[in-house]
Amino acid sequence: MCNLYRMTKGKDEVASWFDADNALDGANFGEEVYPGYPGAVVAEGSVRSMKWGFPLVMKGKQGQLLKPKPVNNARQDKLKSAFWRGSFENRRCLIPLTGWAEAQGAKGAMTRTWMQVPGVPIFAAAGVWRMSDEWGACFSMIMTDSAGPASEIHSRMPVILAPADYAGWVRGTPQAAFDLCRAWDGDLTVERTDEAWSKAASGSPKKPHGQGEQGALF
Repeated sequence: MCNLYRMTKGKDEVASWFDADNALDGANFGEEVYPGYPGAVVAEGSVRSMKWGFPLVMKGKQGQLLKPKPVNNARQDKLKSAFWRGSFENRRCLIPLTGWAEAQGAKGAMTRTWMQVPGVPIFAAAGVWRMSDEWGACFSMIMTDSAGPASEIHSRMPVILAPADYAGWVRGTPQAAFDLCRAWDGDLTVERTDEAWSKAASGSPKKPHGQGEQGALF
């Protein structure tokens, strides 16, 4: 699953790359995006700010409402479930990124391994979005079984879309979009680093504590 990704390009460059309107006047983002924090999303023809993760409202032992947990990853095989179906059928989006990270190593000593599509300034992961009472507009990233170099890092990876498939993802039928939920079969660059997984990045509002601890996968 993905609990951390990079978006290092400016808002205008993102809008130009996806031929979208820039609706991000005054919005600022860290170059690293974490569950529960805002990221840039291309939805309904505009680059918009949304919070990463659908709110999962849970109750405590006494029935009290707990702080919502961001469900930031949506499993491909669960897209027809009640939690995801409405968004998948009606509100699909593109998530611009320049790389995503997975945690590797022993617990307490995990490091960041970054993956990216080489040769392009920006690429897109498939996403879904909706409005929520808790956080307003929010989005989640579609995950599928890994293949190729990514399978050596984690069993699941984001659904990476080729530019030719952008329109089919956001405007195609649900079945046509579902057929795009497959592992990336193009080139992929893997960068293993010594950077601690839990290390706070400069300018980032929050740091990931460990694989799966910051968000959830449904």
